[in-house]
Amino acid sequence: MVCLSLSTRCTTQNSAVLKATKNIKALLDVRPDSATVIRNGITSVVAPKTVSIDERIQVKAGEKVPLDGTLLSLKGSFNTSALTGESVPRTIHMGEQVLAGMVNTNSVVDIRVNRKYEDSSLARMLEMVQDATTRKSKTELFIRKFARVYTPIVFALALAITLIPYFVVTDYLFSEWLYRALVFLVISCPCA
Repeated sequence: MVCLSLSTRCTTQNSAVLKATKNIKALLDVRPDSATVIRNGITSVVAPKTVSIDERIQVKAGEKVPLDGTLLSLKGSFNTSALTGESVPRTIHMGEQVLAGMVNTNSVVDIRVNRKYEDSSLARMLEMVQDATTRKSKTELFIRKFARVYTPIVFALALAITLIPYFVVTDYLFSEWLYRALVFLVISCPCA
């Protein structure tokens, strides 16, 4: 949107955009960079994108789960706050679903991968967040088009309220007419 002469609107809007961007970057930091895969009894650290469905991965205490899968260990305790916002660790038992982005809080666990990296719940969630920030609603698009015309007109009228009385009113006082123009700006654009 076009910013008016009052900077509070611009500052508030910019800080909201910066905060949203910061939150999205924090979400992107949730993505694990590596996965420990067990292939033929040998563990190797690889990129999560290279792990296939039905492969077995190992997640140590304090590590993020890189891919969705089924828990093969007897049980495990996972911090799900990155996905659900809950601060209480969740205990998951053998055969139950473990989601990418959870943090293993207890001991080493084995997980059988049941979704590719691109199809994991974390990847889908991040994709939805990024799509939501790039897509604009019909209402927002209309308001932006409207503001391109409305804002310059309102600003020109406020300027006219300040300057035209100089030529018409006999006891013209600049500060009084400037105040009236500012009142007009605030009334015509209340969020300013």
